[in-house]
Amino acid sequence: MERIAEWLHEKNPGLDGPIEVDEDLIEARLIDSMDFLEFIDLLEEISGDTIDLQEVTIDDFRTLGRVERRFLTPSGTAAAPGAAAAG
Repeated sequence: MERIAEWLHEKNPGLDGPIEVDEDLIEARLIDSMDFLEFIDLLEEISGDTIDLQEVTIDDFRTLGRVERRFLTPSGTAAAPGAAAAG
């Protein structure tokens, strides 16, 4: 999470202090559409997994807590909830 926080601070030089785990990164404009693909690249690099944009929603990127649960924990790096259940 430290690398993500560093990246967010680089993109937002006026940002002071830590970013709360439940702060809405999109609503606070800490991630904008111009930076979104770079943010995904960063998450893929950190997690070592490819992020399939067909299996995620914008809400998966909304807070640091959601990012950690969805992309940086072993159970979160699998397909989106329910995606593998069909069969």
